[in-house]
Amino acid sequence: MYVNPIGLGCMGLSHASGYPIPKEEAVEILKKAHEIGYDFYDTAECYTGVYPDGTIANNEEAVGEAVKSFRNEIILCTKFGVTHKGDHLEFDSSPEKIRQSIEGSLKRLQTDYIDIYYQHRIDPKIQPEVVAGVMKELIEEGKIKAWGISETTEEYLRRSHAVCPVTVVENRYSMMARWHENIIKVCKELGITYVAFSPMANGALTGIYTSKKQFDEKSGQDFRVNMPQYSAEGIQKTNELLGVVSEIGKKHLASNAQMSLAWMINKYDNIIPIPGSRKVERLTSNFEAGNVVLSEEELKEIDNKLESMEFKVFGGH
Repeated sequence: MYVNPIGLGCMGLSHASGYPIPKEEAVEILKKAHEIGYDFYDTAECYTGVYPDGTIANNEEAVGEAVKSFRNEIILCTKFGVTHKGDHLEFDSSPEKIRQSIEGSLKRLQTDYIDIYYQHRIDPKIQPEVVAGVMKELIEEGKIKAWGISETTEEYLRRSHAVCPVTVVENRYSMMARWHENIIKVCKELGITYVAFSPMANGALTGIYTSKKQFDEKSGQDFRVNMPQYSAEGIQKTNELLGVVSEIGKKHLASNAQMSLAWMINKYDNIIPIPGSRKVERLTSNFEAGNVVLSEEELKEIDNKLESMEFKVFGGH
C-alpha cells in the first residue's frame, strides 16, 4: 500500500509533554488527521499517561476508537517489548510476552490485525532470530501483516531480516540527530522503509522554543525541560542552524518545521517521518511539508552547515 510522505506519531496525545489530553479530544484529533490525509498511524503498547485525577490514558485505546471507521484505509502500527519504569525502560521480547502483547493490542485497537508490529527496543536477553521467528508465526496466523524494529543496530537488523523479512525500521532521526544515517543506507540496500521518529528533535527544529522557561508555563511536567538541545548553548546552536534553514524555507513559503521534514524526504526515498501534535493546524502544516521540493543545491547547503556543527541532542527513551 502506498502511503503519503508524512506519517503520524500518536504518542504525544497521551504519553509526552504535560498531561494527556482527554480521550474524546484525542479521538477527534486523530479523525481530523485522517481528513487531512494521514494514512500511517504509529502508536505503542507502552504509550500511556496519567490524567490529573490519577486515571490512566491509553494511546492504543484512543487510536483504536478513532480509526475504526476508516481502519482499512490506513497503515496501523504498534509496538511491543517495552515497559516504562520512570527514568528507564524495561525490556521483554520473550515469545510468551509477545503473544500476550499482541492480544492486548488487538483488543485495545479494536482490530483483528496489525499492519506493522514493531519490536520497540532490542531485548539483550532474547536473540533476534527468536523474535523474528515469532513474527513469522504471527504473519502466518494473520495477526500482523508485517513487522519492524525500533532503535535497531545493523547486526540485529540483518540477523532478524534473514529469518523473517523486516519491512520497516523506526529509529530517531533529524537534522540534529543523524547518528543512524548508516542504518538508512542499510535499509535502502535491503528494501526496508525507515520511519524517523522525533524528526524535529523534540520540537527544537521548529524554532518555537527560545528558552526552557517556556516549558515551565505548560501544565504538567514537560520532559523536554532537561534535554540538552534546550540548554542555553543548545538553543544558540539550533538558532544558528535555523538561520540557514529558514532562508531556504522562505523561497518555498515553508516553516522551519516543514523544512525539517522536507529535508529528509527529499534526501531519501525510503523514509517516512512521523511528527505528531495536539493541534490540528500543526498537523495540517506538517502534512503539507510533503509538497515541499528542495533542489540538490539547497540540500547541499543545509548538509554543509550540518557537517560544520555538532549538536547535543536527547537520544534516550
